[in-house]
Amino acid sequence: MTEPEAPALTGADAEDLWDNAPCGYLSARPDGTIVRVNATLLGWLGYRAGELVGRRFSDLLTAGGRLYHETHYAPLLRMQSEVREIALDLVAADGSRLPVLVNSTLRAGPDGVTGIRTTVFDARNRRAYERELLRARQEADTERERLARLSRTLQETLLPPGLPEVPGLRAAGYYRAAPTQMIGGDFYDLFPLSADRWAFFIGDVCGKGPEAAVLTSLARYTLRAAAARESDPRAVLHTLNAVLLQDYRAPAGRFCTVLFGLIEPDGDGFRVELAGGGHPPALRIAADASVRALDTPGGQLMGVLPDASVTAVGTRLGPGDALFLYTDGLTEARDRRGALVGEGRLACAAAGFAGLDADAIVDRLGQLLSELDDGVADDTAALVLTVPR
Repeated sequence: MTEPEAPALTGADAEDLWDNAPCGYLSARPDGTIVRVNATLLGWLGYRAGELVGRRFSDLLTAGGRLYHETHYAPLLRMQSEVREIALDLVAADGSRLPVLVNSTLRAGPDGVTGIRTTVFDARNRRAYERELLRARQEADTERERLARLSRTLQETLLPPGLPEVPGLRAAGYYRAAPTQMIGGDFYDLFPLSADRWAFFIGDVCGKGPEAAVLTSLARYTLRAAAARESDPRAVLHTLNAVLLQDYRAPAGRFCTVLFGLIEPDGDGFRVELAGGGHPPALRIAADASVRALDTPGGQLMGVLPDASVTAVGTRLGPGDALFLYTDGLTEARDRRGALVGEGRLACAAAGFAGLDADAIVDRLGQLLSELDDGVADDTAALVLTVPR
């Protein structure tokens, strides 16, 4: 079945289609001089036909549009014989601007180019839509910046602004946020309990974002308060566990892992006692480059069970020794082949920290994580205590 042929246009129909089309039509000589304009475009601009015929198309453009016409529009039209969807502003008879999209083609004859055909589409609604999109994007960018500043401020409140000076000891902290999160759940601290006794801890809250920040803040200040009252590190963690179960129980279940320790001077070094609640073991890095994991077997997560098991371990740091505490973001990082760092590879790397002070160890740790780069998917924290030689 063949489709019916479209009826041929009469001269009057063709003229009406030209003049009253839903877009503007314009014919010009090769030099751009206008020879004919349809009624639609004349109506948009508020001109009579005689006021435009004989003028150049570029005369209808704004100053910036004329510059663009000479440097881009006209050269492209000559080279390609057509230009499409060029956004310009036409100046109406009353001086107002009409945003338009312009398409032009060269009309060729036996002797070369004989004229230019141009269609003009009203782009006022499109331009308004683009302005609205730009405004919405700017507002979204502003909101993201505000949220980022708020998140940075909140994160800073969850970490100590600086670690205190401990006579005969060097201390340094490290924190690296997860690539896709603005607020992490890792935290650490070091603070005095008396003139010759200090407490320290490192922890990792399950999850990220504001809910994790709430639990991090609660855990951090509970540990500080309990340390001032309890002399046994295990008792401090039992207090934390009780507070988390009593005051904070999210529907999805939140918990944290913690290493809490006490440190006191002991001759030319320090005596350390650590209690663990489900956290990766601290590493004791000796001056001779031997590394020992200070395991606290049986230590359970804080905030899950009312009678969570907490175990303790003791050690001594002598001249040249270091205590390295970290969160699992470090051991769960992957190298370029996708292999986990793990506790074994971390211990090997830690042997290279032997003899360095706390700041130098943190610098080395930062370099290590920078080399892993995309392999570090979680936020990572570390606390380093060293005894100078």
